[in-house]
Amino acid sequence: MSDSLLPEQIIDHNCYPIDDSGNSKRQTVINQVRVELAADGCAVIRNFFSPAGLHALLDEATERKAQTYYSPSKLCNVYLNDGNSEFPEDHPINVFIPRTNGFITADLFGEETHSHRLYYWEPLKQFLCECLGKDELHIYEDPVSNMIVNVGKPEQQFNWHFDTNEFTITMLLQPAESGGIFEYIPALRSSEDECYDEVDKVLKGNRSRVKQLELNAGDLQFFLGRFSLHQVTENTGNSDRLLLIMSFSEQPGMVGSMARVKTLYGKTTEAHEQNVVRADGLVD
Repeated sequence: MSDSLLPEQIIDHNCYPIDDSGNSKRQTVINQVRVELAADGCAVIRNFFSPAGLHALLDEATERKAQTYYSPSKLCNVYLNDGNSEFPEDHPINVFIPRTNGFITADLFGEETHSHRLYYWEPLKQFLCECLGKDELHIYEDPVSNMIVNVGKPEQQFNWHFDTNEFTITMLLQPAESGGIFEYIPALRSSEDECYDEVDKVLKGNRSRVKQLELNAGDLQFFLGRFSLHQVTENTGNSDRLLLIMSFSEQPGMVGSMARVKTLYGKTTEAHEQNVVRADGLVD
């Protein structure tokens, strides 16, 4: 592993002094993120990491690639569950499309890793909280999936889906040489309405509302993935696409559903067997 860095050394602290609440640069970035999120549920902070920090995070992910979990099932619906026989076969909840990406799970990143230290760094959580305009944020308490790396090898892809959390923080460590494009449809559903008809249009090839986002290594992205359908297109290059994902929640005690965690990450814990806190009544 790279020489140990403090959390503030992992980021480009000169441009993003997120631990200094009185710094005008910090407030400027917060304002920018809020404007972008209000526009379409997505915002990007470019070159968030220092060169040394990016190198350290990338090294940690690369060292663990051999432990990436790939589901034996290569077909998923957009809700990443098993479907529902009470609905017609052609209903969006029963339409299964290819998913071939893998995940390096949170339990593989010990407390000594830069990834773990950054995730649990209180100034980062507070900064993200203010960017999102939330009163409080909590660490997502899922011991398998609260901080993961999405691995997209050449010819792999991540199908259209919604997230468990209202928002997700992603950090691109290594882009694909070609392909591996993040695509999304802002606010396709709400906490009160699944909007199945709109989902159905996308699955049938309607791209009228699809947006694309070009991300570079070291970029930090805010995304409201609970309500915005999104995917990563096929990696058509020769290198792996590696994306660090950190999840937070407004409510304490949230973990993923047992079925979803088992499908995506291949393992569950006692935490998934207990009654879990859900943010809303959506199917996933």
